[in-house]
Amino acid sequence: MKKYTTLILVGFIIVLAAGLAGTLLYLKNQPPQERGFEPIIEIAPMEPDSSKWGINFPNEYATLLKTGNNNTPTTYGGSEKFSHLIEDPRQVILFAGYSFSKEYNEDRGHQNSLTDVRAIKRVDEKTHATCYSCKSSDNPRLWSEMGMEAYDAKMFSEMTPEIQNPIGCANCHEAGTMRLIVTNPALEAALQAQGKDWQTFTRQEMRSVVCANCHVEYYFVGDKKVLTLPWMNGTRVEEIIAYYDSIGFSDWMYPGAETPMLKAQHPDFEMFTANSTHYQAGVACADCHMPYLRDGAAKYSSHDVHSPLLNPEQACGQCHTDVDYVVERVKTIQDEVYKAKLAAEDAIVDAITAIQAAAKVSDVDPILLDEARTLHRHAQFRWDFVSAENSMGFHNPEEVLCILGDATNLARQAQMKAAQAAHAPSILETGSYYTLPSVPTPVP
Repeated sequence: MKKYTTLILVGFIIVLAAGLAGTLLYLKNQPPQERGFEPIIEIAPMEPDSSKWGINFPNEYATLLKTGNNNTPTTYGGSEKFSHLIEDPRQVILFAGYSFSKEYNEDRGHQNSLTDVRAIKRVDEKTHATCYSCKSSDNPRLWSEMGMEAYDAKMFSEMTPEIQNPIGCANCHEAGTMRLIVTNPALEAALQAQGKDWQTFTRQEMRSVVCANCHVEYYFVGDKKVLTLPWMNGTRVEEIIAYYDSIGFSDWMYPGAETPMLKAQHPDFEMFTANSTHYQAGVACADCHMPYLRDGAAKYSSHDVHSPLLNPEQACGQCHTDVDYVVERVKTIQDEVYKAKLAAEDAIVDAITAIQAAAKVSDVDPILLDEARTLHRHAQFRWDFVSAENSMGFHNPEEVLCILGDATNLARQAQMKAAQAAHAPSILETGSYYTLPSVPTPVP
């Protein structure tokens, strides 16, 4: 009897194991589950009109529209339009000879993208359509139809009739599935060059990667001004500089100093992913800039993209219990970064003046002068990599302070090298040609 009981038990276990194996095999072979929603209307692929997406997703669309007037300033930024050149006159000197010395304003919210780019004084008859690349939800469709090279080869004015919609849903989402996708061909090419396939990334990873469709450093290649990300050596500032040096690229020649200069754009993604504390903790850009909200039982991500300092309870309170401490901590970090940024600017202005003076000396040492120019180029790009980034250092405080420290050091070396080239020991003794009045710390 005992023998039969054992056989029955073994048989029962085998049947259960087979059933479990069959269930697991069945689940493994099922297609990936998509986020569940019941669409009211069908959205066409790469549909540029965000109001159509808003029929299916009214909460997301309503918050997206708020970026048109979310112009509340923070101590060091926000979405209020102001002139960096007026706020910090050093930048008029730093960008002399380049279009950014004409007009350089703080970015406003996504719904203002077309209005602002069309009004900026940096755009003229020589501007290519490449400057629309991060400004419109029409782009994914146009890139698909034309190809990026043909798109970029057109002039800004030629492309204007084709660009009707500001940044919107099609820049980040795939119609139908609503999954987050890379839509910028330049970003996809840069990831591929690193051996990365964004389609294998997790959804949490994509909640930062989609921001890299726009919030990255870039440059224009060739006569067609093809948008390109300089990530071939990596995404850290020193790796990007090394890449630019290796191809001999420069954005403009600094007048009087004849330094081949580089202009940083808005390397938010590069700075955040350079092993920052939040990045290492698995936090995504959207966690802080697009926190989850509730409308009754519905949970959705706010698309009113702005500084977390404007809604810290929602943005920071998801992870931090003492929000007041976090806000004060942000202030402390940004104040220190701002001081370091101004110190770097003073050093670079002194270096520029020293190089310009040395260039006028008839028997200047050309080798030392070229070394001074290289130091100037590297120092200013490091400073600009921080200055053009949109967090006043908070995205990665440790990295930012190191970069600014290096910028100041390199600029002072450039100043000394220029003095040596000009055989001017008096410059070495005084340590400075020119100093602007100190710029006070902004008051919130």
